[in-house]
Amino acid sequence: MNAEPAFRADPSSELSAGLSLLSEAQIEEKAQSALDALSAARAAIGQAVFGQELVVEEALVTVLSGGHGLFVGAPGLAKTLLVDTLGRVLGLNANRVQFTPDLMPTDILGSEVLEESADHRRAFRFIRGPIFAQLLMADEINRASPRTQSALLQAMQEYHVTIAGERFDLPKPFHVLATQNPLEQEGTYPLPEAQLDRFLMQIDVPYPERDAERRILIETTGKAREKPARVLDAAGLLEIQALVRLMPVGSAIVECILDLVRAARPGEGDPELTRHISWGPGPRAAQALMLACRARALTQGRLAPGKSDVLALAAPVLKHRMALTYSARADGETVEAVIDRLKQKFA
Repeated sequence: MNAEPAFRADPSSELSAGLSLLSEAQIEEKAQSALDALSAARAAIGQAVFGQELVVEEALVTVLSGGHGLFVGAPGLAKTLLVDTLGRVLGLNANRVQFTPDLMPTDILGSEVLEESADHRRAFRFIRGPIFAQLLMADEINRASPRTQSALLQAMQEYHVTIAGERFDLPKPFHVLATQNPLEQEGTYPLPEAQLDRFLMQIDVPYPERDAERRILIETTGKAREKPARVLDAAGLLEIQALVRLMPVGSAIVECILDLVRAARPGEGDPELTRHISWGPGPRAAQALMLACRARALTQGRLAPGKSDVLALAAPVLKHRMALTYSARADGETVEAVIDRLKQKFA
């Protein structure tokens, strides 16, 4: 029996097949059109989210790669605002779920209800939950119980859910953008490794710089501001996602990705570094890094990724797919520091 692929297939295979028939000049024209749309989307997002350029870039890269994102940051740093703005600008049908300890899987997936018709015949009808959206915002995802968190596993990997033995396909595109507060751990449930691995990137949201915070004070405490305009729609986003998958990746970059990911595994990399690592990233991490590098190159107007893309995205792609040993944590070691030392070997 064939093993299940670690990373799902192209969500828009028909689009990919159609684009693959285009000439190089036509693909370059499509890429330029996509770049114009992405520049307009970035500008529209910047009207609502001040500063945080790196966070916005990584969020766009996540969506353009067809993946899911985990936003980690303290309260009040516009994580929810960014996800809401992203959905509005990209023209996606979005739903938000506030995760709480009493949230049940049916509150996300939906449930069957027994209905009686006019002729007194009874039958079950499935009422779809909020997961049936193109963009699902899972707010404070680690506050829900492991049972409820697991309701997202099938949806995030296979892009359908099974209810009472029946399959229900999710909309295209489908993205989960989750938020997490790293400060308060009381009453939370850490995400299991299997679920963390399904997030293409972990996007850390820092405090804004002084100039950005000044702009926040001035522009958000006066009269109500207009909502950012829609720049793309679902069909346009699917076309860009298909274009990302067609971008060529040189053999040197492929080897760089493989070397970097494999060097982060115990027993395969530099013993001086890997002795701190309890478990490292699997093949899904390499797949995610390959896609993310292509998407980042496109956002910067390039048709092929380079080593700079690999190094820039190594941390957000790898850090939630690794864990340190107990002794390393006791010595004050961090995953970010280990990844930085890994990157220095490939710079």
